[in-house]
Amino acid sequence: MNRQGEPNLDSSFDNDPAKAVGRKSLVALMGPAFVAAVAYVDPGNVAANITAGSRYGYALVWVLVLANFMAMLIQYESAKFGIVTGKSLPEMLGSRLKKRSRLAFWVQAELVAAATDLAEVMGGAIALNLLFHTPLLVGGVIVGAVSIALLALQNTSGQIVFERIVMGLLLIITLGFVGGLVVAPPQWQAAVAGLRPTFPSSDSVLVAASMLGATVMPHAIYLHSSLTKDRHGHEEDNVWKRRILKATKLDVFWALLIAGSVNISLVLLAASALQGDHGGIETDTIDGAYQVIAQALGMGVATVFAVGLLASGLASTSVGAYAGSEIMHGLLKIHVPLLARRLVTLIPALVILAIGFEPTWALVLSQVLLSLGIPFALIPLVVYTSRRDIMGEFADPKPLLAINIIVAGLIIALNLGLLVLSFTGAG
Repeated sequence: MNRQGEPNLDSSFDNDPAKAVGRKSLVALMGPAFVAAVAYVDPGNVAANITAGSRYGYALVWVLVLANFMAMLIQYESAKFGIVTGKSLPEMLGSRLKKRSRLAFWVQAELVAAATDLAEVMGGAIALNLLFHTPLLVGGVIVGAVSIALLALQNTSGQIVFERIVMGLLLIITLGFVGGLVVAPPQWQAAVAGLRPTFPSSDSVLVAASMLGATVMPHAIYLHSSLTKDRHGHEEDNVWKRRILKATKLDVFWALLIAGSVNISLVLLAASALQGDHGGIETDTIDGAYQVIAQALGMGVATVFAVGLLASGLASTSVGAYAGSEIMHGLLKIHVPLLARRLVTLIPALVILAIGFEPTWALVLSQVLLSLGIPFALIPLVVYTSRRDIMGEFADPKPLLAINIIVAGLIIALNLGLLVLSFTGAG
């Protein structure tokens, strides 16, 4: 049984995990990765990707392509960890770190969670402002209230119902952000040229880091291990584990393929429709992008874009609160009700909205903070999934460990470049 008291597997399996092998079974087992994937298409992604496309055209497309391949590997590793060990990554850290280390680790994880919440609530508030001219602060309150309702549904109806609702919102997000490309197709030759790794200027490293922070999300790394643990339970039978992992590979591949396509589409749309002079409108902000999309592509396309942004904010803020609760529970061994945590973490976002800080730039900066938090989630995951005393026969073989180390190294290198530019004032 999972935490909500639901069976770990669909009732058609007669509660026998070994039967979860057919096509129908694999599809029924999918879901956790789609919840985690919402973190990859949150409003912070919108801000970072629009900024990248409007400022640098197609030059940073390679960052998203590389980041998405990294994300597929990382999220599968996290999901595998939860299935094989029966513990979430925060729980494993909480059981192995000493008290001071646990507290320090929790502080940085909470900062990451706060940055996540900021991006999601502000993004939803911006969407409501664009659609209904709702004041940003009022919009933030509305987004918070809806997220509380979604979390209450997760508590009462269980994880599977929550997954289905989030997957529905993910579909709306995809239609909202990809639809513009039908009206404003990109210059495909230039887009292909953007696959060549390069930084057009020193300040583009900051934007690239925000894109990375918005794509490989620390809280999604922590959360995915918890989602699979709760959804599938834990069995010592290695045959069962291999079958669940087979379904998980499909889950991760399709979920991250959709999320990656959405992110790349945002950059392509910004590069094709938002570059150049548009009567003084700043197209590297979300509201500016909305205005230019309305002028160039029509109000219908702009409205669909704003609806996608709203769905993104509503889905991701619920998932972010879920992740924060799991992080606290695992590291501090304190279980704070999701709804109570949602109310507390909503306050910083509402304060930022109240003081009038430029929303899109706040979103981009929040993604930079997320990028700096990635190594703290990624390095323990790489270490733990390579250890046979933890993973048994499912421990990563040396070639996969080498790839994981390279991925972690690339991410950390980009973060170091970001820090150097930030402290030297370059760009």
